Amino acid sequence: MAPPLAPSLAQLRALVAVADAGGFGEAAAEHGVSQSTLSEAVARLEALAGRPLLRRTSAGTVPTEAGLRALVHARSAVQAASDALLAAQEEGTLAGTLRVASFRSTATHLLPPALAAFRAKHPGVGVILLDAESCGGGAEAVRAGRVDAGLILADEAPDLRLTPLVLDEYLFAAPVTRGPQPVTLADLSAQPLILPPQRDSCHQRVRRYLTARGVPLTHITEVEQDSVTLSMVGHGLGVTIMPRLALLPLPPGLIALPLPDPLTRPLALAVLPHRAALPLLRAFTATVLESVERLGTPHKAPEVREPSAPLPQRAAPN
Repeated sequence: MAPPLAPSLAQLRALVAVADAGGFGEAAAEHGVSQSTLSEAVARLEALAGRPLLRRTSAGTVPTEAGLRALVHARSAVQAASDALLAAQEEGTLAGTLRVASFRSTATHLLPPALAAFRAKHPGVGVILLDAESCGGGAEAVRAGRVDAGLILADEAPDLRLTPLVLDEYLFAAPVTRGPQPVTLADLSAQPLILPPQRDSCHQRVRRYLTARGVPLTHITEVEQDSVTLSMVGHGLGVTIMPRLALLPLPPGLIALPLPDPLTRPLALAVLPHRAALPLLRAFTATVLESVERLGTPHKAPEVREPSAPLPQRAAPN
């Protein structure tokens, strides 16, 4: 009996492209191919699988249950094919495209100098910077192969290869008329608290902090944009607790003070463990670390953390 035919990389790429774009037309436009080419490739793949892998809905084209299972291996196969060439590169002549997911705050304050230095060293590499929230979260985007590296919260992804960067301290922000006196737990419940939506990791971290200290959570207003939150605080509509990097630059009329007990978020650069040795990712990681050091952010000598290894404690940035 003849062995079953194996799918081609072109067919697997078509499946991934359509699933990620949410439609054949969208994927064709994004990748510069005809819609009929993608349709034919997916149809042949489905014939090999013996069942539908994608289905059209009112919200777009989505994977079937079988398609979801197939996508895990399709992404790995497509990535492995590309990595075979990336692994053969020399660090002095790197080329290709690097996709990086980041929080808005780290993309604003930590990454630009690193990206500038990386471009100067490796002009043949193009960098695509993506908002972590828009791609399903930085850690999940790394796991799924949608990005090559992600700026993430290290304690939420023990399965990834982590390079710790800094501890970003949370601060209490209020109108400057409050004065510089130390923040108390009573201050945290005296006015409405403005936080990001509950799905946001910062909301969850702050909520755990307050709950553990018995602060009532009865007056929380959820706001999507940090800039809107700070504007509301400036107009006396409440107070907020926000990471230092998200507060910078602090708008006029506001004051930022330490919390009664420290609260931080451990920021790290994450990659898939089996991809960490690729010259492209190794060079990018080194450049980010060098850039953090040049910014003068206090931290101990960074240590790469293997999957499931505990993170060391580091000093919070000033």
